[in-house]
Amino acid sequence: MPGFKYVRLYADPAGESHFEECEIGYPDARMISDQMPLTAWNVRTNTPSYDLDFHCAPRRQFIVNLTGEVEIEASDGEKRRFGPGTIMLVEDTTGKGHRSKAVSAEDRTSLWLHAPQ
Repeated sequence: MPGFKYVRLYADPAGESHFEECEIGYPDARMISDQMPLTAWNVRTNTPSYDLDFHCAPRRQFIVNLTGEVEIEASDGEKRRFGPGTIMLVEDTTGKGHRSKAVSAEDRTSLWLHAPQ
């Protein structure tokens, strides 16, 4: 049975950040994943002028985009856009990091789900 897909952003041993396609499986026909622990959560809103140069993630966390769209550039040069309903697990807490830039005319609101290290 197919699972739920998300994108992971991680740093390799040399500190280069990369994207990876991931999937959370469903253990049975109810199509609900196993529980995943969280340590905290918060909501963030960025204006359309948001443009942050290379930085590392402040912690390991899932980012769920609620409104607006953002372009994330990994340090390996790959760029991806994330709009409403997309989920990314950021784990590049060390290394070269990534860039984030608003690419829509509306505010971007996202839900940050802090995951254990």
